[in-house]
Amino acid sequence: MRLDPTLYLVTDSTGLSEEAFLSKVEAALQGGVTLLQIREKERSTREYLKLAQQVHTIAQRYHVPLLVDDRVDVALAMDAEGVHVGQSDMPVWLARKLLGPHKIVGATAKTVPQALEAYEQGASYLGVGAIYPTTTKVVTVITAPETLRDICRSVPIPVNAIGGLNAGNLSVLKGIDIQGICVVSAIMKAPDPRQAAQELRQAFSALREM
Repeated sequence: MRLDPTLYLVTDSTGLSEEAFLSKVEAALQGGVTLLQIREKERSTREYLKLAQQVHTIAQRYHVPLLVDDRVDVALAMDAEGVHVGQSDMPVWLARKLLGPHKIVGATAKTVPQALEAYEQGASYLGVGAIYPTTTKVVTVITAPETLRDICRSVPIPVNAIGGLNAGNLSVLKGIDIQGICVVSAIMKAPDPRQAAQELRQAFSALREM
């Protein structure tokens, strides 16, 4: 599947039944999510694999790649389209070696040196942030828009902004050559994930035209 990072959703199943979680994911895909990452920090490997397989089945219906956060073993076991690794996870070069040349390997970068290292090790794209404080359980460090701009200029692969983004606060990214936005709460906590995804797509399109 083609890598299109325009609207990148990282899932969050906290407080949701399995049925409600899968329903939100499908609604988001209907609304225009172009890249999907499943992130489950608290589940056992068996539970993670089971849920990821269910999400993968849904994502395939919409021809959207599914990435597994951190867990290369889970991605391999279920033949996901790729993984995303953070600075404390498996190195990009090793994830690339294990997954092979055709899978998607995303990486988190917060500085130009980190971005260059990830690119040189075979990253397919970068996630850069947090642009704003987030409500997720993941520990974040705020990234200045100027740093994001410098990273975009330093590597030839797609760069996505992440961290507290929603349809109403993208103006801080004006003039920065990002290829997409990555969200969690803006969709997963929305009462209507499909509408939220549509509004995010529209807001990002408007940003690119500024």
